[in-house]
Amino acid sequence: MNPAAQHDLSPLALFLQADPIVKGVMLLLALASVACWGIIIEKIAATRRLRAEARRLASAVAGGTTPEGGLAAEVVAAGAREWHEGRDADESRGEYRERMERAMRAPLTTALRAAEPGLPLLATIGAVGPFIGLFGTVWGIMNSFSGIAASGDTSLAVVAPGIAEALFATAIGLVAAIPSVMAYNRFTTGFARIRQAAQASIAELAAGMSRRPAPGRSLRAAE
Repeated sequence: MNPAAQHDLSPLALFLQADPIVKGVMLLLALASVACWGIIIEKIAATRRLRAEARRLASAVAGGTTPEGGLAAEVVAAGAREWHEGRDADESRGEYRERMERAMRAPLTTALRAAEPGLPLLATIGAVGPFIGLFGTVWGIMNSFSGIAASGDTSLAVVAPGIAEALFATAIGLVAAIPSVMAYNRFTTGFARIRQAAQASIAELAAGMSRRPAPGRSLRAAE
């Protein structure tokens, strides 16, 4: 019988036959991969929700309607509170508009910050995952060479299983790291675009509100 046939090189067998340290590396990377996909699924939902709120805010600005519920309604309500307070006597229209924008940006910033946890972990997995896998590979190859030196047998049948186990650690590291890097870049770009779109709507809304006198309060200062 061919000695190579005696070795099972399936992923499960490679894990079970690996050195304890290499097994630990594989388990760590597998957990990192699971965490990565959990974050990705959660961020997909968060991105869709925030993008929908940004569209609702833009529609409210364009149509002059007040959204009901959600982040868009919170943003409009925050600006409306400042508008109802009116413009102070020593306040220019630009300062008045900036005050309303600042009030409306507060709930937007809070919502975006609430959606950001998990992104640093994606960046960390993407950065260190390949190196952790490489550590497992180097350790596994060192063990293989030690076994070769002890047995004195340099045939491929003896060398291949140990090297395969070692390289499997690098493969798991790449499986964890590649989606993490891609997801991190996608979500950070997506959140930045949502922020820009919402802030543009806020600026337009504040500019329109600043040109209208607040109800129940007269303008006490000329520009």
